[in-house]
Amino acid sequence: MAEGFRNWSGSIDFTPTRHVEPTDEDEVREIVRQTAESGRTLRPVGRGHSSMPLMETEHTLMSLRNMRGVVSYSRERMEAEVLPGTFIRELGQELHREGLATENMGDVDFQAVAGAVGTGTHGTGRRFGNLSTLVTGVRMVTADGGVVDWHQDTHPELMRSARVSLGALGVFTLIRLRLEPAHDLHRLSWCVDTEVVLDHMDELVERNRMFDFYWYPRRDETQVRTLNRPGHEPDLDLPTRGLYEQDLGPIHQVLPKDQELRYEEIEYLMPLEAGPSCFRQVRDRIMRHHRDRVGWRVLYRTIAGDDNHLSPSHGRDSVSIALLHNASLPYQDYFFDIERIFLAHGGRPHWGKKHSLTADRLRPLYPEWDRFARDRRDLDPQGVFLNDHLRESLVVPSGGEETS
Repeated sequence: MAEGFRNWSGSIDFTPTRHVEPTDEDEVREIVRQTAESGRTLRPVGRGHSSMPLMETEHTLMSLRNMRGVVSYSRERMEAEVLPGTFIRELGQELHREGLATENMGDVDFQAVAGAVGTGTHGTGRRFGNLSTLVTGVRMVTADGGVVDWHQDTHPELMRSARVSLGALGVFTLIRLRLEPAHDLHRLSWCVDTEVVLDHMDELVERNRMFDFYWYPRRDETQVRTLNRPGHEPDLDLPTRGLYEQDLGPIHQVLPKDQELRYEEIEYLMPLEAGPSCFRQVRDRIMRHHRDRVGWRVLYRTIAGDDNHLSPSHGRDSVSIALLHNASLPYQDYFFDIERIFLAHGGRPHWGKKHSLTADRLRPLYPEWDRFARDRRDLDPQGVFLNDHLRESLVVPSGGEETS
């Protein structure tokens, strides 16, 4: 019996039959082949930051922690080949040493690249997609132990399934990422009255390279954060409560925040134009019904639309609203009360954060759902990479899976 596994927040705790840590693609292939032949299942895992049981399995848990590092760079194509278990922090540091960077990243930099890509994790910025949109190609071990090697130039449709695939198509062994030259960003944070932020939302979103804000329910106060190239900061005439902090440096240094305290999180992405109305209703609901029990912030970000089949930003520029709550406290009543507001505004859940939806409710939210279902079924007809949670999330009941 393998050791027990607990996710980052502590809400998911299980013991797989087998816990493996391959060091290269050949080992991954052999483990997948053995698992398939035995009729069992396998789930890959990076750092376990997901709040949903994407990695949970009673059979084989495959950690990618020993497959880390940047394999190669191409300045001609502005791409890098990265091993799947590479931590986001390591990626930023190694790329910077070569004078390169990703155009965006999230607040959390201890995730593994494969997990961040596969769940559609994102940063903020009206013109920047989630991290999966940086992926130009993948190598992946499929359910029969074979290897596929896809690039967006040669397999564009399959790449639209692969980018946000939740580890349900196979195990990534190499990820190719689109890059840009490294440069500094000037990060500014200041406190602003919440109504001022809402009144100037369009200006803040459109005129800053990156913009987001945290709303603190106990104080009903908002902390705005912007990141721009030095010398390109817009002149925003907003009444503020003073500068909170500022920093200057490459994106991997100035964007992530320390995450020492453990929390649970629910996050939904809705159409860009629905964001302010949704936030107002969330704010009102929290103030009226949850404020006495909620001390953690609410985060508001923007994400560019894309064409990846299961991306929460598929086909539309989006706003994400995330609720955080102390990991040691009950979260269900709070999260799932607010979830109804998200859904009423056309929201789609972040795949790695808490939500209550199953496949029958998820399918109508994604125009290309059936294309992904077809690719998943073709690549893994026996469900080697499915666990109970993914069966509930990806397989529509009553008559089996979707048809194209």
